Amino acid sequence: MHDTKLDGIYGTPPAELAASPPTAIQFSPLIPGSHKLEGQEAGSLGAMVMLAPPGTVERRHETALALRALAPGGLLTILAPKDKGGSRLAKELKGFGCTVTETSRRHHRICVCERPASPTGIDEALAEGRPRLDQSLGLWTQPGVFSWNRVDPGSALLEQNLPPLSGRGADLGCGIGFLSRTILSSAKVQHLVLIDIDRRAIEMAERNIVDPRAEVRWADVRGGIPLSGLDFVVMNPPFHDGGAEDQSLGQAFIRRAAEALRPGGICWLVANRHLPYEAVLKPLFRRVTPKIEAAGYKIYEAQK
Repeated sequence: MHDTKLDGIYGTPPAELAASPPTAIQFSPLIPGSHKLEGQEAGSLGAMVMLAPPGTVERRHETALALRALAPGGLLTILAPKDKGGSRLAKELKGFGCTVTETSRRHHRICVCERPASPTGIDEALAEGRPRLDQSLGLWTQPGVFSWNRVDPGSALLEQNLPPLSGRGADLGCGIGFLSRTILSSAKVQHLVLIDIDRRAIEMAERNIVDPRAEVRWADVRGGIPLSGLDFVVMNPPFHDGGAEDQSLGQAFIRRAAEALRPGGICWLVANRHLPYEAVLKPLFRRVTPKIEAAGYKIYEAQK
């Protein structure tokens, strides 16, 4: 069966812990261009290797999608660091009716099982992790997306302090569109590009931002963005990659913003107070103005 069916991979599992064929189809929503596991035909995969996400609801949802996509008897290899969901994997898989073999290497738990003929609890896990309209946010969202069930405090502070913007701009790391909604409340904004690395966030933003001036793109800002001559950029850049703090993420966002802006264009940036972004901003922008510092965050207005 395995020889006649496609193989899948989800995320970037360490190759020394779980090898996957180079021909495997990538399904991670955090890797632009990947296939949608939600849309994969049931029973069409012979095997799947999966680096499980850390959030419980998201992990169970993605595991359920993988089991649905696998043919009966298809092999699922799923792993995660022990402190990021790995210690729960075996129990969760047994809850789906799987017979699990578990090993432990390099702080990861690695579980291997065959897809049972009739998995249990799949529909419930899919329902729990699917998109929903959050009444308190007034926005569509989905478990697994950044700050999916609350307004991020940094974004909230930036939203409260953004002046009416005008011209052409971009929201880098737009998430589900919280800041874009405010940006587009200004009638002087002509065009706004929303960019995020998470396909699910982009899909939610497309639901939340129904405006002909908005253009949504699924892309990794760090890889460069084909934008230039913009009047403004707004961003609350990420500073964690896989759970570990990574200041180079925000630094890359700042460099991309500077490249995309016209001379005189403005970048509005919110960051955690402890992050030393001034050293990156000052060589790239003519004027860097700290605007407000509150609740552990700081906002900069930087003019190119």
